[in-house]
Order: sequence, then C-alpha cells, then structure tokens
Amino acid sequence: MTNPLLEGYTGHADAVRMYGPEIFADPAAVYEEMRRKHGPIVPILLDDDVPAWLVAGYRELHHVTSQPQLFGRDPRRWNLKDRIHEDWPSRAYLEWTPSLMFTEGAERKRRGGAIGDALDTIDRTELTAICEQVADRLIDEFAGNGRADLIAQYAYRIPAQVIARLYGLAESELPELVEDLGFMLDGGEESFAAFLRVQDRMGRLLAGKHHRPGHDLTSYLLAHPAGVADVEIIQDLLVLVAASHTGTANWIGNTLRLMLIDDDFSMTLQGGRSSVGEALIRVLWMDPPVQNMPSRFAVRDCDLGGKRVRRGDLLLLGFAAANADPQVRPAAHAHSGANRAHMSFSHGEYGCPFPAPELGEIIVKTAIEVLLDRLPDVHLLGAPEELRWRASVWMRGLEALPVGFSPTGPVGQGPVEDWRI
Repeated sequence: MTNPLLEGYTGHADAVRMYGPEIFADPAAVYEEMRRKHGPIVPILLDDDVPAWLVAGYRELHHVTSQPQLFGRDPRRWNLKDRIHEDWPSRAYLEWTPSLMFTEGAERKRRGGAIGDALDTIDRTELTAICEQVADRLIDEFAGNGRADLIAQYAYRIPAQVIARLYGLAESELPELVEDLGFMLDGGEESFAAFLRVQDRMGRLLAGKHHRPGHDLTSYLLAHPAGVADVEIIQDLLVLVAASHTGTANWIGNTLRLMLIDDDFSMTLQGGRSSVGEALIRVLWMDPPVQNMPSRFAVRDCDLGGKRVRRGDLLLLGFAAANADPQVRPAAHAHSGANRAHMSFSHGEYGCPFPAPELGEIIVKTAIEVLLDRLPDVHLLGAPEELRWRASVWMRGLEALPVGFSPTGPVGQGPVEDWRI
C-alpha cells in the first residue's frame, strides 16, 4: 500500500525506519550504516512511517543549528502537521505550545532572556550543597543493603528532587512527576497523555505561587520585567523540567555505567573523583543523554548534504550520530576529557539556554562524586553486555544499573534546606 504521507518526498524511496528493536538495540551501528548508505543527511521514517530527515553529519548539524533563518523551530511550519493523528507516539515533541522551545526571533530572545536570568540567579555553591544532601539521603536508603539499582534508586531520583526545590514544588508531587516525564520523553503510547498531566501540574504550581510567592524559579519568572504571561511560564517550566530531569538523570546513569565497565576509569575513592570530569565529557560524545531531537523545519526549499529538502520538511538533530561522525570522532575521542566540541547540548540560537549545561554538570558531577565517596568499592553486578538500554529513539538511558558494595550506615545529615535565590 502506498503511504500518502510520502507524497512529495521523492528522496524517501529507501528511507530508514527510526523505530523498532533494531534501532534500540545498537543505535551506533545503525547510525554508521545510515551514514555509509545515505551520507550526512538521511531520509528516515518515524512511527507510522512519518517521513523526516536525520541530520547525521557533524558539519551539517553545526550548519543547521547555526542558521535559524533557514531552519526554524516553530512546528507550525511542518508540512505534515495537519495529517498526523492525535495518538501518534511522538506528538508531544511536535505539538505547538506557547513555550520557549518553539519561539523564534525577538520572542525567543525575550523568553530565553527571562529563563537565562532565572537560572543564573542560582548560587552554584548552594546548588552543590543541595545536590550533596539529596544524594546522601538517597544513598542512606540503600547503603545498608550492599546492593542497589543506580538508575531507579539514584540517577532517576536526584534531578527531580533538586528541580522540585528550585521550582518550589512539593516533594509529594515527585513520584508521579518522574513517572510522567519518563512516559513523555520515551515517545510511546502514553507520551501525549503524560505531557498533558505534566502541563496541568505546572499550571497548579503557578497558580499557587501567585497567591504565595517564594524564593524559587517560578516566583522569579512571575516577577521578571520581560512580562512573561502565565500560559508561557507554564510551558517554559514544563520544557525546562522535562529537559533537565530526564537528560540529567541519563547523564548520571550513562557516566556511572562508563566508569563501572571501562578500564580507563578507576571506581575507587582516590581515582574516581579525579576521573569524573573526563567521564562526563566522554559520555556526551559517545552516549549523549538525548540522542535525537525532532526540532527543525525548513523555512524554504534548499539543498542540504546532497539532499533536496522542501519547505516545511521536518529535520531531526542527530546528536549521537553527529558526535560519531568519522570526520570529527578520532580527535574527539583521543582527548575527550578536554574536548567540549560535542553537539550534545545542540548549538546556536535554539540550543540549550545558558547557563543550563553548567548547572546540569554540577548536578551530575556532584551525584557521582558523592556516590564514590560513600561507596568506594561499588561494582557492577553481572556482565556489562547484560545491561539494557531504554527503548527510545529520542533519549539514551539504561533500564537498570545493578551494583554491589560493602554495606555502610547513613551519614545522619539534617533536613535539606530550601533553595534560595
């Protein structure tokens, strides 16, 4: 049967399907084969055979992200937007909302400026202290057992607890929020319903801060001179929590995995701390927390990497594929600890807003260092090849990371202080 969505997509006769067990099992091999067969711009099919282009070349990705006038961010530009059914698994990524993610031009600068100002008020020393206290609390819960799953019991709980304090969210909201963020970002059947639940939670948070403002990001945005509207703040908070929680959690988990299985890294208290920074950067090159992002739309017909891209075509930013581009990979991996030219935070006007990458790195680095301090003999239970990655074409994270260690007692620290601007 002919796919009506392919009308006009003349370059998609042999498009690669970006779904199914093959792409989940070994994405690096799939990206390599894509590049060999199609070059740096790959014709692909998303769920339900929705056509798009994967930007798999490093130079091409840098070009696309550096040219906002040619490749826009607003999904209302998408030439298939009116032909996608309501329960399409990836709809949450491409459903227009009045959020920072989908703004362009002067509006992007206004909204991005407010978010950047709010994030920049976070005291880095205070943030480190909060991360240490949260990490210690979580380790206390399993330290006496001698074993743990560092994904479910640690990596996936730290960012949410830190963000909750930054936002002024009640800690009781965390379990459901974390679950919904996982559904939303994996892009499965529950994705859009989870997106709506997180959006509703942000709306209730904002309503509460109108009545009782505090020393938190939400209250700061309400008072910002840019005059960001409530509906805009709700969407910006949603985008920020989604990106920061799951991306940061996967960064923690992927780095711990690397340090546990790679002989280049010592999982001892003495060697662990000194190599954490290098491990963080190597993971951003090799296993970035966000593999792909459906986030650019051609503003007009153009030639890109030898392919004819039409106005309104959807482009996926292939961070993992671009980082593995053989034109840049040898230099990147020889000294990856110092080389921060990876594309894992995107690039250009629509990239991850300053200073979010810096704050995320503080959370990840602190979480790993506290774990190494508390459990210096931590080791992987089972063989590395038994570890399984989550079935998501968008995110890159483990399902579980089982470890063993010598049982130890709690640190006995007091309550975590509320964050203050």
